[in-house]
Amino acid sequence: MKRRILMAVPLLAVLPFAVPPARAAAADSASIAAPVNALDRALITTMKSASAGASFMARYAALKPVVETSFNLPAILQTSAGLLWSQIPPAQQTELLKLFTQYTVASYISSFSGYGGQKFETLPGARSVGASRVVTTDLIAPSGHKTKLAYVLSPAGSTWKITDVLFDGTISKVATQRSDFGSLIEPGNAAKLIAALKQKVTALSGGALHG
Repeated sequence: MKRRILMAVPLLAVLPFAVPPARAAAADSASIAAPVNALDRALITTMKSASAGASFMARYAALKPVVETSFNLPAILQTSAGLLWSQIPPAQQTELLKLFTQYTVASYISSFSGYGGQKFETLPGARSVGASRVVTTDLIAPSGHKTKLAYVLSPAGSTWKITDVLFDGTISKVATQRSDFGSLIEPGNAAKLIAALKQKVTALSGGALHG
């Protein structure tokens, strides 16, 4: 009897640290959705700040770190630029990433420019698409109308980051950008795209940013 008790001790010591499959899956799902939830919270804050009279640059400074953490902006830019990305000189690649970051943040600030009781609701679970996962969130207006946003997340080191946004669950932002950007890039030269992004950033920021 004593021997049986001694043999059971190691097993009992291990059991409290074992994670049930359901709990592990929930934790994994939460970690995948974390960038989306962080972005949603930041956008609510951005809208509230706008309604409270905060300047564009104040909202930009608050939102930019969240966008850079939640999105894999370098990967999105390269995909949007297409096959000609590798031919763009390094100096232009660096400038494009700076401008693309400004453009992305400024676009969100322009789109979420006032608060009237909106809220985000992340749907449970994450759909698998190859190595990526799709997390869906609803932007719910005070009227109850829902705008569906599906975020494609891909592994980035030990974390997950957003690599595309599907409006109404189907319209790819990256595919749209690739169509727009592709016509502005020539082999070895992205000067036209740089100029276009500068204009967009200036317009979206009301002149607060000049690219």
